[in-house]
Amino acid sequence: MIHDTLNNIDHYAGLHPLFPRAITFMREHDLHTLEPGKHQIIENELFAIVEHVSAKVREAARLECHRRYIDIQLVLEGRDEMGWKALKDCHAPTADFNTEKDIQFFKDSIDTWAATHANEFCIFFPQDAHAPLVGSGKIRKIIFKIAVNASKP
Repeated sequence: MIHDTLNNIDHYAGLHPLFPRAITFMREHDLHTLEPGKHQIIENELFAIVEHVSAKVREAARLECHRRYIDIQLVLEGRDEMGWKALKDCHAPTADFNTEKDIQFFKDSIDTWAATHANEFCIFFPQDAHAPLVGSGKIRKIIFKIAVNASKP
């Protein structure tokens, strides 16, 4: 997991061939005016999901993981207290991995909380279980989903 401010996003461009495309999308679009829902950038390899929802309390948070996609979760408004735990330490799945939705949930306890404010982001890799959308009030964020095994841009 990486937690940083948007001012430093360029430092992470080299971590994956499609990170620069996600960063370009961030700069070329007014992210605050994007409608909630899914926005395709590169079919099946890079897309963004805009969420504008009420936060949940920590007790309602569930750890989740993904195998096919890396998440860059950028908070636009509010504060998202994202939970984290190393996937290797998660031993209590609530169900089998859902291949179609690329997700699995766990009832393990969360090890670390990252209070992520507007213009801050977290990057979650497949080895990171995470619990997003925790806090109070409304959270507006954009999640960039980047295919782990993407072809070169």
